Amino acid sequence: MAAEANAKILSSFLDYLRVERGSAKLTIAAYAGDLAQFASFLEKRQLALNTARREDVREFVQELFSNALDSRSVGRKLSAIRHLYRYLLLDSKIEKDPTLNIDLPRQWKVLPKALSRDEVGAILGERQPAESARRKQTARGQALALRDRAMLELLFGGGVRVSEVADARLEDLKLEMGYILVRGKGDKERMVPLGVPAQQALQRYLKSGREVIAHSQTKTKTKTKTKTQTKTTKSSPLLFVGAAGRRLTRQRLWQLVGQAGVVSGLPAGRHVSPHMLRHSCATHMVENGADLRTVQTILGHADISTTQIYTHVALDRLKSVYAKHHPRAKAKS
Repeated sequence: MAAEANAKILSSFLDYLRVERGSAKLTIAAYAGDLAQFASFLEKRQLALNTARREDVREFVQELFSNALDSRSVGRKLSAIRHLYRYLLLDSKIEKDPTLNIDLPRQWKVLPKALSRDEVGAILGERQPAESARRKQTARGQALALRDRAMLELLFGGGVRVSEVADARLEDLKLEMGYILVRGKGDKERMVPLGVPAQQALQRYLKSGREVIAHSQTKTKTKTKTKTQTKTTKSSPLLFVGAAGRRLTRQRLWQLVGQAGVVSGLPAGRHVSPHMLRHSCATHMVENGADLRTVQTILGHADISTTQIYTHVALDRLKSVYAKHHPRAKAKS
């Protein structure tokens, strides 16, 4: 009985996130996973989500910690539970919120790893290794190189998310005006300015790369023979495409960025990801004097508190400027 009741409650809540809140698919999937784990915990105690008490939530949190889960992950799960009970309370499905007075576990604000300017330059192809040069000898290899360079420039130059690159539409790119319209979390739109290198890379890709990739052939195997199929991108609205105009998955984009890091000659163990390029964009902007509100707008953070992880970068620059320009910053000899 508890399992059936929990399934109905979760289904209703996820519909609410999807329809009324307009939450992103990945956000909904994360909520579904975290809440299913909590529901399973309750079902072992013959409890339903709408009858859980504060003690039950606390015991669940303690069990997560006893399983050596880090505080950040525990905090995310507890946040999902809070949102569920807020929804149930507003919908008059419960009378009391069992998550009240349960503090979030302390979470250290860890600054994401950022690349140096030289490392970014190497990844963006400002120096070309022999392996990369060999790849470009074929027409398709050259087209793929143009596409990958344009994607890398967009990830770093615009600080966009990997899902925003995968979902970028051709009609949303306004090169003549120097920006691209992207759809972020919750399907929220924002305009991202593009620097000259990104604009030039995108122009080269659109002129000499996209159609070549789109018209490349794909082979499909059957029991009797191998068929070769050719498709075009005329019906594809996407900016970045794979062979035969197919959509590039998030996993494929991660793979391409990782390969770019390897080919660039970065030290072993220095694994490059789309997130690292995004955070490098923000870090370099703050180092050069950008205020946090501007960075928040470009990155698409809903809350300034998310952008505040870069505060220490701004403080380091402030100290440097102070030490350089204030007459009494240095001790007199």
